[in-house]
Amino acid sequence: MKTRKLSALLAASALFLSLLSACGQGQGSNPSAPPSQAPNTAAPSPSTEAEPADGASITTNGGEVIALSALEHQAEDGSTVYYLSDITPEAMVAIYEALEWSPTGQVAVKLSTGEPPNSNYLRPELIKDVVQGVNGTIVENNTAYGGSRAETAMHYQVAKDHGFNDIADVVILDENGSMSLPVEGGSVLSENLVGAHFADYDSYLVLSHFKGHAMAGFGGAIKNISIGLGSAEGKCLIHTGGKSNTSPWGGDQTAFTESMAEAGKSVSDYLGNGERIVYINVMNRISIDCDCDGNPHEPDIHDIGILASSDPVALDQACIDIVSRAQGSESLMQRIDRQQGVHTLEHAEDIGLGSRSYQLVDIGA
Repeated sequence: MKTRKLSALLAASALFLSLLSACGQGQGSNPSAPPSQAPNTAAPSPSTEAEPADGASITTNGGEVIALSALEHQAEDGSTVYYLSDITPEAMVAIYEALEWSPTGQVAVKLSTGEPPNSNYLRPELIKDVVQGVNGTIVENNTAYGGSRAETAMHYQVAKDHGFNDIADVVILDENGSMSLPVEGGSVLSENLVGAHFADYDSYLVLSHFKGHAMAGFGGAIKNISIGLGSAEGKCLIHTGGKSNTSPWGGDQTAFTESMAEAGKSVSDYLGNGERIVYINVMNRISIDCDCDGNPHEPDIHDIGILASSDPVALDQACIDIVSRAQGSESLMQRIDRQQGVHTLEHAEDIGLGSRSYQLVDIGA
């Protein structure tokens, strides 16, 4: 009897630890993996693989040629998504300028500060010019699942250690609690709790590192404005499908993915129905693990490039379509499928956050 009780206790402990590893405390297969590569990565010469006869293709930063016809949701009447294969500070500015967006008032730049010690967060050297070009304040929220960014003082220290204070002011939006945004047209959430300082900013530039995620399947623009803009208690609401604002554990997976879409829509609605927010996704260091994992798996996929849009659904869908055609993407796509990652985009489209159809425009071609 004692043996059975001990075995049950050990099993429960193992389950709890596995949940913690999903975000913020995870250990990838290579704990000594180095930080993200230097950001001044210009695209190499195109690969020798034959291009489509009609020339309608993109070449990735790693040199792969991907036909537009192979991208499932590419359509001439879709939302415009801009693409550049270079991953450099100059490319960040160029793709931002392609959006032809004029922010008003105080500008926030939403990004992930990255979990120490070796996560793949966007390096300050890469984003400095675009952040300073909009006179932006870098904003983030505390985590709800432990790690080095669960408390405000520690989180500010991480941001400083990672170099973000060297390029802009940094504000933890929920350092003074939460504010509520209404969720219109949702089926899971009735409100979305974001950081109390969210309303201090009039316009938002969202910089996301596209990668996998142990719980959401993938992380891109929508995760960044839902989980990412959620206060610690708001994160709990999203993870549990509105069931709890004190614990992120135990929620239904479908409700979680739909909650992300609904929380994202509440943010877009608040910002002039999407008029005062735009999105840039950087597809480098594409691990199956999130930047909330301090020791992520090494990427199996070569760097791809930078994409930008005013439609977060189209942007994330384009990233998934492109990465699914890249060599070495099997593990990432399996994770996305297993965690119902695409359902976030399906629900986001259903409730009017954006369109999964996109027209990919290579501004470097």
